[in-house]
Amino acid sequence: MIIFMVFVVIFTVYFVASAVKIIRQYEKGVVETLGKYTSTRNSGPNIIIPVFQRMIRVDMRERVIDVPPQSVITKDNVSVVVDAIIYFQVTDPVRVIYNIENFALAALKLAQTNLRNVIGDMELDSTLTSREKINTQLRNVMDEATDKWGVKVTRVEIQKIDPPKDITDAMSKQMKAEREKRANILEAEGLRQSAILKAEGAKQAVILEAQATKEKQVLEATGQAEAIMKVAEAEKYKVEVVYNAIHSGNPTSDLIAIKYLEALEKIADGRATKVFLPLETSAVTASIGSIAELFKDFQQNKKSGN
Repeated sequence: MIIFMVFVVIFTVYFVASAVKIIRQYEKGVVETLGKYTSTRNSGPNIIIPVFQRMIRVDMRERVIDVPPQSVITKDNVSVVVDAIIYFQVTDPVRVIYNIENFALAALKLAQTNLRNVIGDMELDSTLTSREKINTQLRNVMDEATDKWGVKVTRVEIQKIDPPKDITDAMSKQMKAEREKRANILEAEGLRQSAILKAEGAKQAVILEAQATKEKQVLEATGQAEAIMKVAEAEKYKVEVVYNAIHSGNPTSDLIAIKYLEALEKIADGRATKVFLPLETSAVTASIGSIAELFKDFQQNKKSGN
C-alpha cells in the first residue's frame, strides 16, 4: 500500500511538471495534440495535457547567419572572395516549423547561391563600389524566398570582397597614377590662376597709375587756370582802382604829362628803340614843346636829388 501511494505521488508530480510549461518573453509555443497542430501559446505559464499534447518553443528574436567566405566569378571573369552576414527574424512560428526542416541551413545555402548570381551579373569595379546595391538585391531575393517559411530577412551585409592580389596591385597602381594626375592638374591650375591674378594685378596697377596721372594733370591745369583768373582779376581790380583814383582826383594836364613822363622813363630804361604814344593824348601832343621842357626839368631834378 505504501509503495502504491509513493507511485501515485511520483506520477502526480511528473504529470503536473509535464502539464505546466513556462514560455519566455521572446518565445512562442506551438502546441500539437496527437501530432496535429492545435494552437499557438504566448509567453507565460501554459498548461497542456501530457502524453496527448506537446509544446514546441520557437525563438522569435532576430538572429544572424554568418555566410562563410566563398569564391565568386564576376561578369568580367575575375574571381573574388566574398563574405556576408544575414539577419533574419521569425514572423510565423507555425510555418517555420512545418514548412522548412532546417531553416538556418536552408538560408545559408540560399544566400550562397544568390550571392553568386548577383555578383556574377556585375563587373569587378561595380562589385567593389556597389556593396549597398548587392545588399539590397540579395535581401530582396532572400526575403521573397523565405516568406513562405514564416521568416523575414531584415538585413544582408557584405563584410568584404577580396579580389586576387595581382588585381589589387594593378588597382593600387591605377589609383596612385590617378592621384598623381589630379595633383598635377591641381598644381597646373594653381599656377594658371596665379599667373592670371598677377596679370590682373599688374593691369590694375597700370590703370590706377594712369588714372592718378590724369587726375594730377587735371588738378594742375585747374590750379593754373584758377591762378590765371585770380591774377587777371587782380590786374583788373588794380586798373579799376587806379582809373577811379585818377578820375576822382580831377587831374590837370600837367599831372597827366608828368605820369606819362614817368612811364616813358621806365620804357626808356629797357631795350626798346621806339616809343609809341597813344592817340588819345591830344593834350600832350598839343603842347609837345611844353612836355619836352618838363621832361628836361624832371631829369635835372632827378639828378640833383630833388
